[in-house]
Amino acid sequence: MDITNVTLWSETAAFPVLTVLTLVPLLAMVIVLLSPTPKMALRFGFIGTILTVLLSAYLLYIFDADQSGVQLFEQVRSPVFAYSVGVDGTSILFILLTAIIALLSLIYTLTTRRVSDRVHIACLLGYEGILIGAFVAMNAMQFWFWCVLELIPVVLMTLRAGSGQNRRWVVALLLQHWGSGLLMVLAGFLMFGFGVVGAEGILNFDWLVLKDSTVPLEYATLIFFLLFFGFAIRMPLFPFHGWLPVLAEQGTVASVGIYLVSLKLGIYAAMRFLIPLLPEVAVEWAWFVVMLGLIGIFYGALLALMQINIRRLIAFAVISQTGLIVIGLFDFNTYGMEGSILLSVAYGLATAGMLFSIGMIYKRTHTAFIPRLGGMFEANAAIAVLFVVCALSTMVMPGTPGFDGIHLLVDGTIRSHGWFVAIAILFGNVLAAALLLRAFQQIFIAAPKRIDTFTFRHNASSEPSKRNEWTIAIVICTILIATGFNTSPWLHIIDQNIESLGDFYSNSYSALHLDTLVTQPIITKDN
Repeated sequence: MDITNVTLWSETAAFPVLTVLTLVPLLAMVIVLLSPTPKMALRFGFIGTILTVLLSAYLLYIFDADQSGVQLFEQVRSPVFAYSVGVDGTSILFILLTAIIALLSLIYTLTTRRVSDRVHIACLLGYEGILIGAFVAMNAMQFWFWCVLELIPVVLMTLRAGSGQNRRWVVALLLQHWGSGLLMVLAGFLMFGFGVVGAEGILNFDWLVLKDSTVPLEYATLIFFLLFFGFAIRMPLFPFHGWLPVLAEQGTVASVGIYLVSLKLGIYAAMRFLIPLLPEVAVEWAWFVVMLGLIGIFYGALLALMQINIRRLIAFAVISQTGLIVIGLFDFNTYGMEGSILLSVAYGLATAGMLFSIGMIYKRTHTAFIPRLGGMFEANAAIAVLFVVCALSTMVMPGTPGFDGIHLLVDGTIRSHGWFVAIAILFGNVLAAALLLRAFQQIFIAAPKRIDTFTFRHNASSEPSKRNEWTIAIVICTILIATGFNTSPWLHIIDQNIESLGDFYSNSYSALHLDTLVTQPIITKDN
């Protein structure tokens, strides 16, 4: 293991912050389940989520973006157990996103009847801890183990709090897709680990060891596709997306992390394990991934335009966004990677805001069908403001973090894949803008379609519920606008990780593009 590129937690923090950050929501989950009353359970739930947000802010504060490599590293090894965690510019923003959305999800629960459901609150906390554990994992098998545990809260929340009538069928479909993906990832990790041990004599799944290994793998292409297809199901990337629209329609908005942060786990896995561990194969098959990404952009946007259920519309919009982000990852230059990570975080928060607003609309009208809605703006200003600001963020309008993200991604795509792919990305983004603006007009501006909708939108909400809705709207809109006008600190954090991959990016890219290398960005400290 290359310890020269690792900073131990004891050199920076007063305590093992990553382990504590993972355990806090899990301990809060146990306390919630053991609480004697629902009121106490809710109180402990908020204590756990707020403490996690504070720890995430502390993590961001002590993180040194000027120092490359893995930071706050912790490791425990034994003959039967291996535990290693750490953060870099790739994972730290996803951890902060997880903490914020978990807290907002619990606040959103106050506006629903799930506030007295201790199991549901416990699932939210457990899900938060599992996601943080996956984002800090620096061991391939440890990461896979967290992904397996993730199924437990997902299934429980869907069965207990889903709004559809076919929730058991949805859970079966989810297990079929996620289960097959987990098996492929497991097979890929095992083949990689045993491929390295065959030459070195030591079985080790630590990320640093696998990344620095110079042992040629006999089945590198097979391992790449096992990992890629497994991660693609989780993103989800076309054509592995079939479970998402169904789950979005039948599931619960209160478990918004299922649709968003969990989806970013697939993107993160590609950044963490796929490209750094198999760089040559990734470059060789980049054309195939870019092709799937392009198809996904237009497929998701066009299918979203055809939807009358707002939840399915958002799900297909996410599929379109995933295609765009994946193309940026396989640009193999600074700009594409910066744009992809920034867009992943920005899309995650913005899409969370739209899903929260959709859930609030459903609470009032008991419908998610766009033709049955209308005229929601006047009596539901918080919901309307939240939806339109988040929609503008996903449309990468100026003043939102997506604006800088899409420019970086398009610049990187032009340098790697040419103008045709870049223009296709921009055209797909225009389609996404059209579908979101149309949805906003039909839901909030157009005249109401039904008398009962008019009644619900005026009479269904209480003052405490409105205060919680305004809280969610203000927090999300403030973060999006504030980061949109000043993305430099976030890009500085993202660059910390890209610099550690600089040798791979420059070497692999020059190997395939010697004739145009002078026009390509080489990842250095100055960039």
